Amino acid sequence: MGLTSALYSGVSGMAANGNAMSVVGNNIANSNTIGYKQSRTIFSDLLSQTISTSGSTSQIGNGVGLNSVDNIFSQGTFENTESSTDLAIEGPGFFIVSEEGTGKMYYSRAGSFTFDPTGRLINPEGLSVQGYYLDDDGRTYGDLAGIQVDVNSYSPGQATSAVTLTTNLDSNSTVNPGGAAFDIDNPADTSNYAASIQVYDSLGNTHLVTNYFRKTAANTWDYHTLVPGTEVGSTDAFVEVGTGSLVFDTEGELLSLTTGGTTYPVYTLGGGGEKIPVDPAPTAVTSALAWVNGSNTTQTAGFTFNMSQYSSNSVVVSQVQDGFGTGNLVSLSIDNDGNVIGNFSTGNPRQLARVALAKFANPGGLVKEGGNLYSATNSSGTPIYGTVGSGVGKIFTNSLEQSNVDLAQEFVRMITIQRGFQANSRIITTTDEMMSELINLKR
Repeated sequence: MGLTSALYSGVSGMAANGNAMSVVGNNIANSNTIGYKQSRTIFSDLLSQTISTSGSTSQIGNGVGLNSVDNIFSQGTFENTESSTDLAIEGPGFFIVSEEGTGKMYYSRAGSFTFDPTGRLINPEGLSVQGYYLDDDGRTYGDLAGIQVDVNSYSPGQATSAVTLTTNLDSNSTVNPGGAAFDIDNPADTSNYAASIQVYDSLGNTHLVTNYFRKTAANTWDYHTLVPGTEVGSTDAFVEVGTGSLVFDTEGELLSLTTGGTTYPVYTLGGGGEKIPVDPAPTAVTSALAWVNGSNTTQTAGFTFNMSQYSSNSVVVSQVQDGFGTGNLVSLSIDNDGNVIGNFSTGNPRQLARVALAKFANPGGLVKEGGNLYSATNSSGTPIYGTVGSGVGKIFTNSLEQSNVDLAQEFVRMITIQRGFQANSRIITTTDEMMSELINLKR
């Protein structure tokens, strides 16, 4: 019986090492698989036989068995890519993908995603990447769902509410040009300089607003903000929506702004005579811009006059306003917070959705499903869903996580497994020779 047991011990060793070689071979085969996590084999001895000896009882082993094949979820290195929808995770998280129609959730470290023609964010197998949709303030709402963007969507316009005008007014300009007063019917000939800017209404339409500057005394200017009369329902050529005055100091810097009958300083003087800008800078708010095209009739715009008065030609240095028109979707990308960004023709990106991640109390309990996918089990525990910043991991765009297989380590394992297999085969051949000797005793 002892020799027969030795045969089976050798067989068990060969079987265990053969399975181990399959695991090593699979690791090496997937050394370039994105997001692949290597496996390792754990052996354990089989139940021993208890035999009686002259002094007591002893145990004789019956061979070896494959106890488990563990997945090693160590962090893989990152590979830089040119696609902004390629994502890599640093930390314990997994991407969540789902099969359309079944609702079954799978988990993956492979973030090679693309948008299909319908705007769905998918993996190479066509499974939908899960996440949350965002409101206009960038906050998540609703339940976990497949991310899909309307490729024919539009970005709503934003009405202009603030304008910053950086301009120099020529200090050598004539005082009171064209007469003793500003003439709204003839603004060009009764002012020294004009600066126009396109502003947006709540529907995304543009309107021309012009500031006429008129020098009324040394270092003192009036401004008159005009819009075309037809655009606000007037028969007059222009309608004045704002007026006031600008006073400069002897160094050509703006000293104060008068608007709505109140004068506001632009800077104050420190103890050493230094000029300390008032924060925030005073602004001149227009009266209601009641456009007649169906947009918001209570729109106003605050003008910040970042002005100077030097001995140089009057010129607009820059004009900045915060409104924009309606735009159509041009492209989609994903940022390092996992936000799906819609890039619109207006040049104003919008956050549309956020990629979700999952983590597990025991990721080693996940089951491989092929295609770089895992599924949850009782052993892995219930998935905990979250987004970047909630402890489930960080996301890096234009990156993919490489396989964590260490080829040098796998080749060393291959050698030891091969030797183990050979040694176990020798158990069988040696035991066979011993049995032959036993049979030959009867001759």
